Amino acid sequence: MKQATLHQLKVFEVVARHGSFTRAAEELFITQPTVSMQIKQLTKAVGLPLIEQIGKRLYLTDAGRELLVTCREIFESLDKFEMAVSDFKGLKQGRLRLAAVTTTKYFIPRMLGPFCKLYPGIDIEFKVTNHEGLLERLNENVDDLYILSKLPENFDISYYPFLENPLVVLAPIDHPLTQEKNIPLQRLAGEPFIMREAGSGTRSLVQELFDEHGLKVQVRLELGSNEAIKQAIAGGLGISVLSRHTLGLEGTTNDVAILDVEGFPIRRQWYVIYPAGKKLSIVANTFYQYLLQEAKHFATNLNKTTAIK
Repeated sequence: MKQATLHQLKVFEVVARHGSFTRAAEELFITQPTVSMQIKQLTKAVGLPLIEQIGKRLYLTDAGRELLVTCREIFESLDKFEMAVSDFKGLKQGRLRLAAVTTTKYFIPRMLGPFCKLYPGIDIEFKVTNHEGLLERLNENVDDLYILSKLPENFDISYYPFLENPLVVLAPIDHPLTQEKNIPLQRLAGEPFIMREAGSGTRSLVQELFDEHGLKVQVRLELGSNEAIKQAIAGGLGISVLSRHTLGLEGTTNDVAILDVEGFPIRRQWYVIYPAGKKLSIVANTFYQYLLQEAKHFATNLNKTTAIK
């Protein structure tokens, strides 16, 4: 391993992350033969196979999985050192790796804008995925911070609630139930639902709620984005449960309405989390503190917007 270089380790980490020599070459702006050569030299230095190819897919060997963990620890340590040096110089520089569930795209980018202006030396990698995908990244410790609304089970984490996430029932503006108050949940059992894909946190919560009351969700349509769901609701295809944030920053609308259903809105929280015991980098801690403070202003503006409706 003394013959291995940082460049070889970086190439290996990218190949392992993508599971592809081609995509690794694209990310690193080098040729595919160069990627293959770097992996070959690293394999020789280790003395054991790191990657095996079955059909068209690449798989890590046991040694490869262990090396991937080591690579990420090395790069994280180097990032922290670089950030520490910048901090000694009175600068905030480095890279922030942030992962969040899909609905956060309605407000996290609005918070990132001012943050980037405050700290122009910080580069941000922002990954948006569903709840299931975020847990996979958390399990592999890929990112610095993770933002989601349903705390994961069987994970040892540090977490902090920073913003309310009310879930509401949305229906077409001309739906008969829009004229009723305090609608029993049982009334929704016969309604066609438009749901997010499997792995969505909101979908899991709705399913759990109906199961608790012995009710069955009538799923008419599955869609992979909140925007598509809202358009489907407006088109009269059914009702759905979404975060109030999907409406709160878009102004008034004549297409969908919030139903007055018993037990709604469901009061949930947005959490910022990271693995317990993980020491946050200077950059990650800077954003962490900024997020807690900025969320207060965001909540105030959201309440003003929704009060107008």
